[in-house]
Amino acid sequence: MATTWMKTIHIGKNGSIASVLENRTEYATNPEKTAGGELIAAYECEPFTVQSEFLFSKKLYLQKTGREQGEHNVLAYHIRQSFKHDEVTAEEALRIGYDLAMRFTKGRHQFIVAAHTNTKNPHTHIIFNSVNLESNGKFKDFKYSAIALRRLSDQICLENGLSIIEKPKPSKGWNRAKYLGEVKAPTVRGKLRKLIDDNIIVGRVLTDFFTALKKAGVEIKSGKQFSFKIPGGTKFTRQDTLGGDYTMEAILERLSGKRVIEVKEKNIAPVVLNHKPNLLIDIQAKIREGKGAGYGQWSRIFNLKESARTLLFLKDNGINSYDELVQKSAAVSAEFNERLNKIKAVDKRLGEISELQKYIGTYGKTRDVYRQYLSAKNREDFFEEHRADITLHIAAKKYFDSLGYGKNNKLPTIAALKQGYATLLAEKKKLYVGYHELKEKRATLLTAKMNSDNILGINKNARNRNDLHTSKHNNFYER
Repeated sequence: MATTWMKTIHIGKNGSIASVLENRTEYATNPEKTAGGELIAAYECEPFTVQSEFLFSKKLYLQKTGREQGEHNVLAYHIRQSFKHDEVTAEEALRIGYDLAMRFTKGRHQFIVAAHTNTKNPHTHIIFNSVNLESNGKFKDFKYSAIALRRLSDQICLENGLSIIEKPKPSKGWNRAKYLGEVKAPTVRGKLRKLIDDNIIVGRVLTDFFTALKKAGVEIKSGKQFSFKIPGGTKFTRQDTLGGDYTMEAILERLSGKRVIEVKEKNIAPVVLNHKPNLLIDIQAKIREGKGAGYGQWSRIFNLKESARTLLFLKDNGINSYDELVQKSAAVSAEFNERLNKIKAVDKRLGEISELQKYIGTYGKTRDVYRQYLSAKNREDFFEEHRADITLHIAAKKYFDSLGYGKNNKLPTIAALKQGYATLLAEKKKLYVGYHELKEKRATLLTAKMNSDNILGINKNARNRNDLHTSKHNNFYER
């Protein structure tokens, strides 16, 4: 399981390209955090001269393109990938981070990857050059690039048998402290509010309250506003910056009992994800088996990357059980087949109209010749002279007869056929709205079902799928 974060590195108003790059890269390659520099990898550059190499490529870019963006110039991109405690080693984090950088940049940009060991959660810092390897273009950051990065990170984690966050928030993403189970350090104001809360006792007068605060080590300074300094603090904090429940009026009301507030714990407690049994967990468990003894044989049967894509597809589409997958596959297939049959029927009718128009045109063009043939004194000689026109006319008449046209069923006019053709074309156009998306959805669902069958070991020849899972264990936990 890994969280991702990405931000741009700008030159800013007062910095220089060299100083900004040096500051960021030195932080990433800090020997104290990277086991003396052992946990650093690089692509198309050297880890400890990376800022100079990035700088050189930018000079080439300026020479080739003449583009200068000033303080808005994006120098590089900084990605952080942080893993769950005890799920990977620092070496594995480095390898996975390198894979993420290579696939996200498509190998077109220099980058360094550094795995840090200074926290209990292994994490990597990736810094990649905004300028490409040819120094003639820059990385084009795109809308929702953070989501694309997260999805790619999820896929790589799955390929390596790691878990993923099931339901990341679409807008702000996961809170890193919550995800890692860390306790957020309280701020100075947070500590001061807690000291005030602890010493507000109903029935106390204001002087007793101040005396209690001083005994707790809080320094108090009076003026237009009271200011407080916490024990060990470096500066005073004004009372009016603490919030509505900490104004002098509010404190007096709390001491008298007129105002009661619910004191909330400000520290962030670890989040426990509610994993209930479902198809996604079954597939994820199978992917994890790839790290065990049976991986060699299993990987020959099915590709880990394909299973990771399947899991992400099921997760994105909220498909949690095999039954649901089967039902959705069948429903979309039926909808697609119905649409396809309608399109085929329209195409067939369009072909018939075109054919009929062609024969009607031929019939009209050869009618006079055929009439002359019927009234000719020497038909044999006339036929030989006008064989092509007469043959075409007879063929057209036979075609009309085969369709049932005759004395009691007159041929439609060309104008009517053109009108019918135009109507059918409009109908076909409507049928094609969403057709390709439906086709793609059908193919993806059927692929996901086939992959799920392979991953979970479901018998492809089974006629009754319900025998493979009971309602109680609908997600294959008995396998």
